[in-house]
Amino acid sequence: MHAQPRPGTDPPSPLAAPVTHYENFPVASVLCPPALRQPIAAIYAFARTADDMADEGDAPAQARLNDLNAYRADLYAIAAGQTPSPRWAGVFIPLQAVLHTHRLPVQLLDDLLSAFMQDVRKTRDAEGYADRDELLDYCRRSANPVGRLLLHLYDVSDDSALAQSDAICTALQLINFWQDLSVDIPRGRHYLPRADCASHSACQAQLQALHSTPENVRLIADCARWSRALMESGAPLVHRLPGRAGWELRLVVQGGLRILDKVQALRGGSLHTRPRLRPWDWCVMLARAMAM
Repeated sequence: MHAQPRPGTDPPSPLAAPVTHYENFPVASVLCPPALRQPIAAIYAFARTADDMADEGDAPAQARLNDLNAYRADLYAIAAGQTPSPRWAGVFIPLQAVLHTHRLPVQLLDDLLSAFMQDVRKTRDAEGYADRDELLDYCRRSANPVGRLLLHLYDVSDDSALAQSDAICTALQLINFWQDLSVDIPRGRHYLPRADCASHSACQAQLQALHSTPENVRLIADCARWSRALMESGAPLVHRLPGRAGWELRLVVQGGLRILDKVQALRGGSLHTRPRLRPWDWCVMLARAMAM
């Protein structure tokens, strides 16, 4: 049965709210082609809402998982042409239109939910990542689907472009981790792989206490170099996207690299200081983007 709006309430808008902020969503600025702003906003709203469900507030882990499972059920309901539940109708009604008009791969959207659920479980259990392979598998679901969905909208689907997109999105996710160490670790979210910690003899107690030591400095520097290599391997994709989209991606790449500059300049200090982009950094990023 289709859900009907309650008396005195307006039906959900078929248009998604504009993009504001989401770490893994590197697009939708004024450079975004106007024809794609609404589809991108619909995908963004889906990802933003689910990420907040997993990460914000003080709900217990099981309540978050229950909500994410219900959210997933609504995703598959709209994919089957059904009406979503009223709870997230403002997200799913615009997304349903985009699924229909642009034939979005539903599995990519589901991959995002899988990653958010994993985050909830890992945080609940105070469990980190054993090695880089395990962390990369998480990035494959938490970040890479965003790039692949955007390439789908741009009708770019060759293997080389997809691999470069994955490299950029994974790099952005990793950079976000190294930028947010001072925020994530106190919240029980651990992304520095245990194998890397061991190889650099980094002390877990010192990491938990957010103390910079020579070992921790080497660990974070090595992780930053790994992220930079990934970003640089994906950077040629900027030449594959047309016009404004290519310029958008140039700034995304340079923004990630600029944050890495700051992480590396802090020499382990991102354990207690979150690096941020300042107005001058945008001038640097624009100059570097023009030189790509």
